[in-house]
Amino acid sequence: MSEIPMIKQRRKGRSGMQSMLIPSQQMVAEQIRLAPAGVFTEGGVLRRRLASQYGADACCPVTVQRHLRAIAEISFGALEKGELVSTVTPYWRVVDPQSLLATRLAGGAGFIGERLAAERRER
Repeated sequence: MSEIPMIKQRRKGRSGMQSMLIPSQQMVAEQIRLAPAGVFTEGGVLRRRLASQYGADACCPVTVQRHLRAIAEISFGALEKGELVSTVTPYWRVVDPQSLLATRLAGGAGFIGERLAAERRER
């Protein structure tokens, strides 16, 4: 990976500090691609993996969610144009189909649930 991670120090509690990874969209997309097919992987797991990979204590949840929205738009748009599922970032693997977030992402909760189910059948 050619990107240099941005890690900022932030307060944690009254007297502590922690290093916070501010990931790029590419970093988030690469981590999503590592999620197992057909299995929902929680966002917290994704953020912990990113933080660990780049030597930070934590990973910014707001930035990850913002990037997830953009990744979903790009991936769903590509699928609508006829791209193969294997060529897009499988954002549905890190979104709970029952969550409010799923209803707000491209494709919606129904699409996310269908993609997870299809991947489970393919395994």
